[in-house]
Amino acid sequence: MPLVAEYRDAALEMGMADTLIARLSNIREVVVRPINSVRKYAELDQDPLAAGQELGVESVLEESIQRWGNYIRVTVRLVNVPTGASLWTGTFDERFTNIFAVQDAIAEKVAGALALRFSGEEKQRLIKRHTENAEAYELYLRGRYHFVKLIPSETQKGISYFKRAIEIDPAYALAHVGLADAYRSLALADDMPATEVFPKAKAAAQKAVAIDDTLAEAHAVLGFTITWYDWDWRTAEQQYKRALELNPNSATTHWAYAHLLSNTGRHAEALAEIRRARELDPLNLIINAGEGLYLLHAGQTDEALARLQQTSELDPNYWLAHLFTSSAYIEKGMYPEAVAEARKARALSGVSSQPTAYEGYALAKSGRQREARVVLEQLLKLSTERYVPPYYIALVYNGLGERDETFAWLERGVAQRDPKLTFLKVEPKWNNLRDDPCFTAILKHMSLDAPSN
Repeated sequence: MPLVAEYRDAALEMGMADTLIARLSNIREVVVRPINSVRKYAELDQDPLAAGQELGVESVLEESIQRWGNYIRVTVRLVNVPTGASLWTGTFDERFTNIFAVQDAIAEKVAGALALRFSGEEKQRLIKRHTENAEAYELYLRGRYHFVKLIPSETQKGISYFKRAIEIDPAYALAHVGLADAYRSLALADDMPATEVFPKAKAAAQKAVAIDDTLAEAHAVLGFTITWYDWDWRTAEQQYKRALELNPNSATTHWAYAHLLSNTGRHAEALAEIRRARELDPLNLIINAGEGLYLLHAGQTDEALARLQQTSELDPNYWLAHLFTSSAYIEKGMYPEAVAEARKARALSGVSSQPTAYEGYALAKSGRQREARVVLEQLLKLSTERYVPPYYIALVYNGLGERDETFAWLERGVAQRDPKLTFLKVEPKWNNLRDDPCFTAILKHMSLDAPSN
């Protein structure tokens, strides 16, 4: 946090924290909460001990930053949460071009203060610099700052910053990772055509791996793109395993790997992975909601609802928790509740057309055919104005019992590489089609025809 609000640079604050988290996460002996969990504690009056207690950690690194032009002052304090004692403090007055030396010193001092033991390889990762260019680094930080908001306009800003960082330093592997992450999020969260963004995401991820094969984040995002776009489950799994070999304490990688395991029907393994992700990052909303989804797809609907309720308690306005709760209510035949939750998700999501599809499906299954058709018409009209994943339109048609139209839209989804089709094997809303040769042909085309376990 900054010492004076007037000199605040939010992107630098979050970027410094993100960098230190990434460095310290390379030490297997320590678990560090990811940036998505700690950025809510960035206010000037935040109590570090209260934050540490909420995060369930033993120590908190409190960082204050002031910036005047090309100069920065970084004041750091490592605090023991149970006792409130300061384990180490340090102040650095430097030009911004010396930011790397500051980060090296902080990472090493924190590791020493915590009496961490690490191998020679971990020591190298602790002090490893992914670029020596301060301008490229600052652009990368600003890219991360905008991208993690997961708002379409902010993601586009993030992409612009990542590209500028790469222009300055083409060998900056982390900037390529950031670019890959940003592109793939557009297809999954923002209803953009997969064919427009996933090839760009994969190219950036492959470039990152080619530059630095020891970068866990690069393998993780490459596995992500292969999962959702290539539907090459074996190769994607190899990338996830490599990422976890390099950094076994990455909650994000455990979550992404759980997605693959769940969607291919390996439910016990998926639930083990997502539980580990939640242990590593207990306040992460997408991990908590994801566990609810995987429980639902494993046939544990009541357990799914319990987890999703706990997610909503963390943040009542988190739209994915409401969306997945709607899905769970559908499976229990609680259609009015499902419609209400879908409408909440729709109001909160801003962009995704998935809540509208769930609303239409729930209305159709509850016998409210006319209302369901109104929702379907909304989706069809929207699809003439912007991209709507075919999976969502097919879902409403399936709820209405119109099999020919359902398969027509599913086939369109196959042709467009709609990533939502990866749920076909485990989503119970398709159970009525599982004996149809057309459905089994789609599963076979996606290599999803192997028996579940």
